[in-house]
Formats: sequence, structure tokens, C-alpha cells
Amino acid sequence: MTGRFRWAGLSAAGLGLALILSLATPSLAAGPLLADGTPVAVSAARIERFQQGSDATRFGKLTFLGGLDLTATNREIGGLSGLIILGDGAQMLAVTDNALWVAARIRQSPEGAPLGLGDVRYAPMLDAKGIELRKTSSSDTEAVTLGRNRGKLELFVATERTNRILRFAWPLTSAASRLISGVETPKGIRALRFNKGLEALAAAPDDGPLGGALVAIAERGQSQAHDLPGFILGGPRAGSFEIVRSDDYDATDAAFLPGGDLLLLERRFNLRDWVGMRLRRFAAADVKPGAVLAGEILMEAGPSHQIDNMEGLAVHQDAAGRTILTLLSDDNRSLLQRTLLLRFRLDG
Repeated sequence: MTGRFRWAGLSAAGLGLALILSLATPSLAAGPLLADGTPVAVSAARIERFQQGSDATRFGKLTFLGGLDLTATNREIGGLSGLIILGDGAQMLAVTDNALWVAARIRQSPEGAPLGLGDVRYAPMLDAKGIELRKTSSSDTEAVTLGRNRGKLELFVATERTNRILRFAWPLTSAASRLISGVETPKGIRALRFNKGLEALAAAPDDGPLGGALVAIAERGQSQAHDLPGFILGGPRAGSFEIVRSDDYDATDAAFLPGGDLLLLERRFNLRDWVGMRLRRFAAADVKPGAVLAGEILMEAGPSHQIDNMEGLAVHQDAAGRTILTLLSDDNRSLLQRTLLLRFRLDG
């Protein structure tokens, strides 16, 4: 499907979206995220080896920097499903799969290894009337990205089941912040499966071939045999594409690299393979309407690695210009699963 998209209640003319990879923006000086949110204590056990029983740090094209096994005193902030990392990696904003915001500061080493979390706060997302989104049909929030609308930064949140994309104001300094509107989406998004719908959302750099468009990717197609549906919303290449589904992996999140290439985080879980995680990279020039993308596998991990239900992916550059990937797991609020925050450096 090709064509332009519209914001609900707004003209599409002049709208632009751009991925933000640096904290050095005037709008972030307004105050800490969720300053009036509910504080919660979180303990963090450091993960120094990614592969059990091995001191290796190189995995595919990534270098493992370190990780955290997080335990919160309030189970409300489990189910972390989408992630934004700000500035040089010292601040994060996540969404849970039951429509909560979670903000925290990340203590980190000079190399970017996470050492702990501080100032953790959470708040329910509110719709335009002030009703908690978790009490509505759009409660299953699975992804978040930061982009631009008419040159102004905004947050965009994807919901599964209802398969919507929602707009919120930025910076998110107050828990009282309300939904601005939804994004009008093409028929292909509205036709996605109820529980295998929108799972990944990323805003492209505005100086790349996608011209600041939003890219949304479904967890799975109409069956396990179908490829993963992808959608380009806005920009000069608006339309739909597909990503080849292989080895029983489903999409869980996406993010753009500074140069415009697209990263896709994938998850696998079955009784034969148990749990798996994969990262694929797609060249910026290849992401266009009608494309069927296979991409390049950057890394694949399984039960012998420190992974769980990996659902969040964010990209930032540190002060030295190195590209850092942060991954986050959704524990489904289960005592049998873990909330993991992992850091890797993309070399080359």
C-alpha cells in the first residue's frame, strides 16, 4: 500500500518525523522525566558475562558491555516492552505492556556499561480525557519512539490488539500529560492480527532516504508462514514492505542507526529451542515500498546467554561517537522471568 498518511485531526502537509539520538536538545532542559510520578525502588544485579561460562565479549558484530538484572518492589513496572535512551545513555524512558510510563536514570561506566538505576518513577498513560489508558481498549502498549511533528518533538506509542499509534507531548515531565491524538494509519495496519499486531515502532532520521518517516512492524503476519508486515508512515517513501520471517522469530522492536540503517529485534520461544533473540540490520536504501527484506544478522543468542523475553531496543551515541545498543526484556510480571537491561557496542 502506498500513499501519504495523515495525523488524526491534522493536515499531513509539512509534517516531519526525526529520530533523536542526543540529549542535547533545548526541550529536555524543562525538567526530569515524570518528575511527579510515583517513585519505586529497583535493585540491580550486574551481569558481566553475556554467555554463561564464557569470558567472551564479542558476539556477532556486537561487543557486550554489561547488563543489569532488575527487580522492582512494585510489580506494576514489570512488562517493559518499549524503550528510549536519551543523551549519552544516562536516561531512559520505557513503556509497559499495560500502558504505564517508566522513567529512570542509568548509572554507567565510561564505556557505557550499565551499573545501576536511580530515580525510577512511573505513571499511567492518560487519554485525551484524562482516563488511564490501561482501562481502555488501547491498554496493550508495546513500543515507543521519539520523533518530530511539524518540527516539534513528540512521543509516539504503538498499541497491539487495537493496532493504533498514539501521540503524546514531549518532554514528558509530568504524570498528568495526556494523549494528543492518534495517527491515522493505512488499512493494512488496521487489518493486523488481534494479538500479533503492532509490536515495533521507530522514527527514521530526517536526513536519510525515509525523510523522517515512522516505521511500524507487526509481530507476525497472518500466519507463521507469512513474512512480517512493515509500514512506512509519511516521508517520500510512504507505503508497505515485508521482512522475511525465518527460524520462528517474531518482531519485538526496531530502531534506526545514525546513518539511517534499520535494526530489528526479534524473539523466539518454543519448546524445542526454548528462548532466542536475534538482531537484524537493513540498509537504509533497501527500506522502501514493495521491498521484501532479509537483512544481515548482527547477533543471535539462545538459552546459554543472558536473555529473556527481549522486547525493547534503543540506540544512542556516546560522547566519543560510538554507537551503543540497549536491550530490555519483558518479564510478563512472572516470577519465572526476568527484567534484563543489556548494553552492546556496534563496531565498524
